[in-house]
Amino acid sequence: MKSPLLTLPGAVPAEGVDEGVAAHYGDLFREQRALADGTGFVDLSHRGVVTVTGPERLGWLHLLLTQHVSELPPHQATEALILSAHGHIEHALYLVDDGETVWAHVEPGTQEALIAYLESMKFFYRVEVADRTADIAVVHLPAGSIAEVPEGVVVRETPYGRDLFLPRADLESYAGKAGPPAGILAHEALRVEQYRPRLGFETDHRTIPHELGWIGGAVHLQKGCYRGQETVARVQNLGRPPRRLVFLHLDGSEVHLPTPGTEIRLADDGPDGRRIGFVTTSARHHELGPVALALIKRNVPVDARLIAGETAAAQETIVEP
Repeated sequence: MKSPLLTLPGAVPAEGVDEGVAAHYGDLFREQRALADGTGFVDLSHRGVVTVTGPERLGWLHLLLTQHVSELPPHQATEALILSAHGHIEHALYLVDDGETVWAHVEPGTQEALIAYLESMKFFYRVEVADRTADIAVVHLPAGSIAEVPEGVVVRETPYGRDLFLPRADLESYAGKAGPPAGILAHEALRVEQYRPRLGFETDHRTIPHELGWIGGAVHLQKGCYRGQETVARVQNLGRPPRRLVFLHLDGSEVHLPTPGTEIRLADDGPDGRRIGFVTTSARHHELGPVALALIKRNVPVDARLIAGETAAAQETIVEP
């Protein structure tokens, strides 16, 4: 779904998964600094929006999600995962309940598969699931923003800012009032700085929550059964995940960033050494320079010098080995 904000001055379309919104509006670092200072907004209208209504919505979702939501207070933001039977991450949901409806935004293009799964699990529960992507657009206001929120708009407030579930018909008019626009690249650079994983970027077909530090934030360890819980409990109580998420400071003298999937090796072994991981997201940060998130083998020493492709990289620990 192509955003009407791509007609704003300087807008350069994003590619890949984020196609449909602006990558930037002409000045990546200015846009990052604005968000870091609590001004402006990010157009996330390409993300999927799913709602669940009905008197049993929270109790029903509690059975399916990794998060404890049976008693979720109105207007309290949370996030949750849906796992496979083997504990691998299939969906990530960013949730809020307004007292009558659970609102969730999800990765672009994943809402149809998510809804199909939810529909298959309805049984006799009094719930209704709907795809609201066509009429609701997600807009992100950074932490500290004083931008006004239109009356009646559902808000998901987090330490990183506010996600607005805005009527898509109001997107252009709201953009004119919300301050300078920032593109998805600025939003992604700050996400990397904040160590926040993203489905389809930091995940592959075998990722489990422990590898990304999603335990506690999106996975509640003291709730009842859900699909994949056995794997979560086994890793939590008996072992360690096979991989761990790290933050990389990249050599700033390189012209090009290592792309997602770039293989990581120990610097001492050189570019022909054994593969120990791969880059998941890379970005140019307005203060830190070139940075990245990466998944590496758990037993790699935390002080080991790395190379991503041919780019030297120093690691910061996100998930303990």
